[in-house]
Amino acid sequence: MLQKKICMLGTTAVGKTSLVRRFVESIYSDDYHTTVGVKIDKKPVRVKDKDLDMVLWDIYGSDEFQSLRITYLNGMSGYLLVADGTRKSTINDALNIQESVAKDFAKVPFVFLLNKVDLKDEWEAGPDLEAQLAARGWTVMRSSAKTGEAVEAAFHTLGEKMLR
Repeated sequence: MLQKKICMLGTTAVGKTSLVRRFVESIYSDDYHTTVGVKIDKKPVRVKDKDLDMVLWDIYGSDEFQSLRITYLNGMSGYLLVADGTRKSTINDALNIQESVAKDFAKVPFVFLLNKVDLKDEWEAGPDLEAQLAARGWTVMRSSAKTGEAVEAAFHTLGEKMLR
């Protein structure tokens, strides 16, 4: 079985931990718990007729990308870049994170997730933004850890990108 390290990147409270819990355990909780350092989970999946063991590194979020985090990224095969679609500032922060990561890990595949799509009335990420990101060649998806919308699809899409 292939083993691939996947990092969850994004600022504080965008839903990284909730996405991992939804994917690994199929559960969601409204309780918010700050990740301290890194939490590692594992889930076996089947992608493109291959068994893949996804080792998920849920890395703490902050409002600025910190150099300490770079050590957590070593050896990663891919990452999910997560922003909160109801807070435009987290999208800008995610763009800064991606720029920083690309300096050292330019060839590592990723999927950009606009999370919390279940909060449609509070949504701040418009189709223009998604089109701009897609024009960069990025895979952009809307997700909801709460409802499970596109969570499995995001991890499987990343798995396919890593196997190319």
